[in-house]
Amino acid sequence: MTLDQVGDRLKSTGLPTAYNAFPPGTAPALPFLCYRFTNGNNLHADGRVYYSGSSIEAELLTPVKDPAVEQKVEAALNGIHWEKSETYIESQNCFRILYEIEV
Repeated sequence: MTLDQVGDRLKSTGLPTAYNAFPPGTAPALPFLCYRFTNGNNLHADGRVYYSGSSIEAELLTPVKDPAVEQKVEAALNGIHWEKSETYIESQNCFRILYEIEV
């Protein structure tokens, strides 16, 4: 699965979605998603890559804790390995739900 395919799955939630960030001054109202490539995760030996993988982060930013919105994201990621964590960003008055995705 490619980064673009993960992006397409996230866009299928119906939430505004951008790669890395929305351009300055264009961020929509919460909730929205941003995703980015974080690093490669290759399996290699003998000077050769046998498997090429990627780590991707997807951030869901919401004004309130909303399990229904989280479920939309998780349904879109069905069949992909992901881990989830949550923090509250006081300066932004919002929750940041982070999905760490391995493809």
